[in-house]
Order: sequence, then C-alpha cells, then structure tokens
Amino acid sequence: MTLPLVDDATATPSLVARTTAIPDPGDLARLVPSDVPARDVVSWLRDGDGLIGWGRAASVRTEGESRFEDAEAWWQRVSAQAVCRTDVDVPGSGPVAFGSFAFSPRSAAGAALVIPSVVVGRRGGVSWVTHVSTADRLSPTPRIASTHAPDAPGVLAFSDGALTGPEWSTAVARTVDLIQSGEVDKVVMARDVEVEAAAEISPRWLVQRLSQQYANTWTFSVDGLVGATPEMLVRREKGLVTSRILAGTIRRTGNDEHDLALAGSLARSSKDLEEHEYAVRSVADALRPHCTSMNVPESPFVLHLPNVMHLATDVAGVLDDEAGSLRLAAALHPSAAVCGTPTAAAAAIIDELERMDRGRYAGPVGWMDTAGDGEWGIALRCGALDRTDARRITIYAGCGIVAGSQPESELAESEAKLLPMRDALTGD
Repeated sequence: MTLPLVDDATATPSLVARTTAIPDPGDLARLVPSDVPARDVVSWLRDGDGLIGWGRAASVRTEGESRFEDAEAWWQRVSAQAVCRTDVDVPGSGPVAFGSFAFSPRSAAGAALVIPSVVVGRRGGVSWVTHVSTADRLSPTPRIASTHAPDAPGVLAFSDGALTGPEWSTAVARTVDLIQSGEVDKVVMARDVEVEAAAEISPRWLVQRLSQQYANTWTFSVDGLVGATPEMLVRREKGLVTSRILAGTIRRTGNDEHDLALAGSLARSSKDLEEHEYAVRSVADALRPHCTSMNVPESPFVLHLPNVMHLATDVAGVLDDEAGSLRLAAALHPSAAVCGTPTAAAAAIIDELERMDRGRYAGPVGWMDTAGDGEWGIALRCGALDRTDARRITIYAGCGIVAGSQPESELAESEAKLLPMRDALTGD
C-alpha cells in the first residue's frame, strides 16, 4: 500500500501491525517487488541480516531545528495508538519507522520518517515479516519471495557538483589556513558529484549491489537516499547504548602486504589521530548525560573496508534515562566526524566554503521500533535520487580537515570515498 506523505506532523494514523515468524527467505535484498516505487524501498542490511521493506503505511516530513523532535513525537503518538500482534521478540520485529534527516536545519531536504507496509527481517537465525496497514484500509498478507534482478542503469555520465575538484581543493586550503590561525580545530569538508544514467536508477539495484560489495557496512535506503555507511552513530538496545566513530582514512591499494603497512602508518599518523580524537570526544560528551557508565577506549583500531581503512573506536554506555534511539541520535548530531569542532565555528566555515546544500548526506539515517530501540548510522557513502528525474542521482563524500591536511591528499581521499557509489551504479 502506498499513501502520500503526511505534511501535518500532528496527524496520527491508526495502524494495525502483525508480525509472524517465517522460514529463512534467503537474500533479503532480493525480496523487494519490482513494481514498488523508488522512494518506497527501505533497507538496513549488514552481513546478510537486518531489515528490508517496501510500501508506505504512513509517513511524515519534518524540517528545521525541530525536525528530530517533531518526527519522534509523531512516531510516539503513532506507536501508542497502533494495534500490534507479534510472535517474534527480537529487535526490529513489530512495526518500525525508517528515517533520514538533513544535515542542516536550514536544508530544504528536511527529514523523512517512513513506516513501510511490509518489513522482512532476519537476526540471529530468526526471520520474520511484519505487515502494517491503516485501520480503515486493511490490505492482504503479502507474499514473500525473491524477485528478478533489477536492470542496470546503463551508461553513466559524471559531472562536477557545486565545486570542481580544483575549486574544492582551494576550499580545503582555505580551511587549513583558518585552522592554523586558531579559528577552529577541525572542519569536515564535503563535495558532491552529479550522475546521469541512460536509464532509470533503481534503489533495488543499488541496495543489491552495495549489500554484496560492502557487506560489512550498513546498506540503507530511505525515501530515495541510498548508501552503505561504515559509521554507526548510535544503537539503543535494551538499555545499552553503543556508537562506532570513524575518523582518519587511508586508501587501500589491493596489495594485502602493502595495505598492512599502510594500516600501521594510519595508526601512527598524528594528523589522523588528532582528527579521530576530536570525533571520539564529541560523541562521548554527547552520550555521557544519558548514561550511568561509559567505556571509551584510549586508542582506536583500524577498520578495513574494501576501498579504504579507517581509524575506529567503539564507545558503549548504560542508559540512565528514557531517551529513545532517535533522541540520542539528535543529541549526537552533528558530531565532529561530520562537522568539526568547535561545532558552531566549523558549521559556519562549511556554509561559507562548501557552496552546496548537503541535504540528508551526513545526517542520521536508520530505524526505530515502538520501544524506542533502534539503530542510526551517519548517511555516508551515499547518493540522493532526484525527485523529478529517475535517471539522476547526486553522490557525496567528505573529509576531515585539520592543521596537517594537504588539499591534494584530501581530494584523493574524497575520490576513494566516492567509489562505493560509483561502483554500485555500474553494471560491471
């Protein structure tokens, strides 16, 4: 069932949800029916498990400074009024809302919260399907089966976004000057690339490609924003809060022995360690008011992805209040990993030098259930499908800039971070 977006966040649809256990359905990414509209495909997949959904039982858009609070308030009202039946008790079972939020409160992209009419999940060997309808428009139980592979989008044309590569390097150089003058400690500079395909770009195609090629990241799709993020902003599950922070990057070469040496140099790099420290500190400071105890490792580890390696730190805490996962995500956003530090000064430089609206890139993306548990990543390694032309998508990448950054190296790093979406779009 597909319904229009609810413009009024005060409207509260009455939902009926039924969750049942099912046999293992196989590759979750292949279950979305071929006739589902592009913006009604939702996903949160990692290492073959997670959630895939389609249709739209209800949804809402919010915007501005209150986009998080308004979305959460709407979901709480919907959850309280919903009639739910389930014989599965694992995180993500029952009705869930998928969301993505603009990086900036001034962005025209706002935020979207979507309750799909069908969600299929798998976790810890348990598989289930949740079917959601509005009380006045009950729909039949969906048939769950693998579908044929979507068509590739064909020949691709890439073009500069707001800035050309050299212009972006100049903006990075200017940012380094501001950091060295003491105006700010770190700034995350992003760039966009426009892509036009010969045929329609299907989110089914992107989700299948990304979940295969970048299985150890979280492949997400929400309202036309599709990507594979390595960064878990926050997970809330039964009173435990966790966050994975990534900052500090080096490109892989494909030679395992050489990459091992590069990983060692990354772990010793003063520039990357400084960038990483700012990011970890910002997350720990934001979570601490909500936790009774926290574990913040003193040193990062190196996370190996197919195209790059990152310095990574996993922070964990025990929840001390009733804050839901979306409220925690809002408290963390924007972290130093996607904005910089101090936040206000870094955001001002971003506004001046990036010359673009990030939209929902680098904003929280993920899902939550009726208990407030959920997982929210940062929308990285992603693209935003054009709302009016199904053949177009804008892809994004960003780099953390500190005093020791070199513009040419940062441009090369941004190209490495664009590779997941470039590769996913191709038919190779």
